Amino acid sequence: MTSTSLKSTTQAGQAADTANSLRTLYFVRAAFSIIWVILVALLAKTSSGVASVLLIIYPAWDVFGTILDIRAQSTGTSKMPQYINAAISTITTIAVALALQKGVPEALMVFGAWAILTGLIQLILAIKRRKTLGGQWPMIISGGQSILGGSSFIVLAHDPTMGITSLAGYAAFGAFYYLLAAYRLGKMRN
Repeated sequence: MTSTSLKSTTQAGQAADTANSLRTLYFVRAAFSIIWVILVALLAKTSSGVASVLLIIYPAWDVFGTILDIRAQSTGTSKMPQYINAAISTITTIAVALALQKGVPEALMVFGAWAILTGLIQLILAIKRRKTLGGQWPMIISGGQSILGGSSFIVLAHDPTMGITSLAGYAAFGAFYYLLAAYRLGKMRN
């Protein structure tokens, strides 16, 4: 076996390991989003305290999910986008908690800015991963949709019909894209 074919075999093995880890992570992230949507639908309108906690939990969960993403990624590729994403989500978690003291519209604007920034990172990361892993079209679309969704959260934040329940659709689409990406990564593996 030549050193080129050994390197190629090693890279293929690392890509397969990364794809398997990401597939599991995508299922976990989808499950969290589905549970979050259900909790929002059941509890957010009846308790502003629960709604506030749910609004803070969502970007906090993204920090945890991003750390798992960093662990899933094979060693030879830059993890800088994920580290930036984790930092942005950590800052957002704190900023949402502070913004909620002023009101829901302010928290929605913070959430919108976070969705734009993390959507951009997701879009860039998925484009990079597409070359080695495949199965990233759902994540590319999700990143773009996150940018658009975040923009609408900012623009519509002061609309009286907007509230945490308006974010449930955003999270539901996120769950759908995670499930679709997990499925596609599974097909790429076979």
